[in-house]
Amino acid sequence: MNHQKEYQQKLVSAEEAVKCIRSGDRVDYSFMTTKPIACDAALAARNGELQDVEVYAAITVLPVPEVVKHPQSFHYHDMHFSKISRIIQRDFNLCYYVPIMYHEAGKWLREGIASQHHVFIGQVCPMDKHGYFNFSITNSASLANAQHCEKVILEINPNLPIALGGAEESIHISQVDYIVEVKEDMPVFEAPAAEPSEVDRQIAANVMGFIHDGCCIQLGIGGMPDAVGKMIAASDLKNLGGHTEMLSEAYVDMIESGRMTGIHKPFDKCRVPYTFALGPKRLYDFIHNNPAVASYPAQYTNDPRRIAQIDNFISINNAVEVDLYSQVNAESADIHQISGNGGMWDFVMGAQWSKGGKSLICLASTATNKEGQRISRIVPHFDPCSITTIPRQQVDTIVTEYGVAEVRARSTWERAEMMVNIAHPDFRDELIKKAEAQKIWKRSNKKDA
Repeated sequence: MNHQKEYQQKLVSAEEAVKCIRSGDRVDYSFMTTKPIACDAALAARNGELQDVEVYAAITVLPVPEVVKHPQSFHYHDMHFSKISRIIQRDFNLCYYVPIMYHEAGKWLREGIASQHHVFIGQVCPMDKHGYFNFSITNSASLANAQHCEKVILEINPNLPIALGGAEESIHISQVDYIVEVKEDMPVFEAPAAEPSEVDRQIAANVMGFIHDGCCIQLGIGGMPDAVGKMIAASDLKNLGGHTEMLSEAYVDMIESGRMTGIHKPFDKCRVPYTFALGPKRLYDFIHNNPAVASYPAQYTNDPRRIAQIDNFISINNAVEVDLYSQVNAESADIHQISGNGGMWDFVMGAQWSKGGKSLICLASTATNKEGQRISRIVPHFDPCSITTIPRQQVDTIVTEYGVAEVRARSTWERAEMMVNIAHPDFRDELIKKAEAQKIWKRSNKKDA
């Protein structure tokens, strides 16, 4: 059939498209910036008519999903909490976290580990002349989702950048049930560039000590990764490679400066694989039809066995807190889920399995709590409700503005000493007292010895 003719046959309103959703169905929204807008509103308008519809998403961004406002009909789940997800859960108890290792997202679907999926809804780029719709800046598990659902609904957003592959970056019209055209002025969510703080710059400077010519880098989002990107761009480093789950603006700096060429990588030479992108318009403009970056599903970018095949892989991730045993919490605060495991474990292990690789987990030594008090982010031990994202036996190196703790293969007392040494000076004495009470501090290490 002619692609345009098939397109017209499948073109419906959002209200018509969501009529296929029944009570008890599982509905998968595409992740992050490509989550549905028009169909979400149309589905929410069926509140009261539907019951127990399970809606799954990840890294919820603005606008707030309309279905969340109707808990009598819809249950909302998020596989990686964002600021919006945190508010929905903390203030309204209307969002539930789904623990996941990101590289397994597609596997859950393909092998039937996850519950039956009924409807996939996502934003995509306009159809090309071959009948394909590009998933744009969110590849993730989009095609796996679509292929394992009974119905596929696409919202067409002409403002999305076209993300070249890679693999699984597009879906053919023959696999689509309904097409919904959204307003031409539908915005694409942007995450403004974070201005690095002085602490971010100090941590980044410590990270730079591990980066050398020819190594391959994975970075996330935030002030510290942005600082690393700018430092690399201004350096004389040569022929770095990139391989990441999230493409951030830092990669634009590194690629455009000529520091990141990727010529030494064993595969994906001269391009940076990623599975989603989040950042300002500058990043999205850079991605559009650019062969320097390649969109892949998470099962490819995040497979630790694949990451391990890249020599000298440097993984750089953030943490919320680390204890004296070097356990890492990267996703919770008090009793609240604030982020997620995402692909952190994938890259922590992949980097350590890489020949010459290094996993760096970074955090500022202090934070300010809701009472306005400064607290240490290096703690004696985790509270009962804190989540251990990375267990101590899988931790390689911790970095703060005060230095570096290479804890891999170290004993508990050695780890405790290292963690105290990179804690804020104002908290070190108290940490030593706690370490002694926990029997992980040798008398020979006492500061007054």
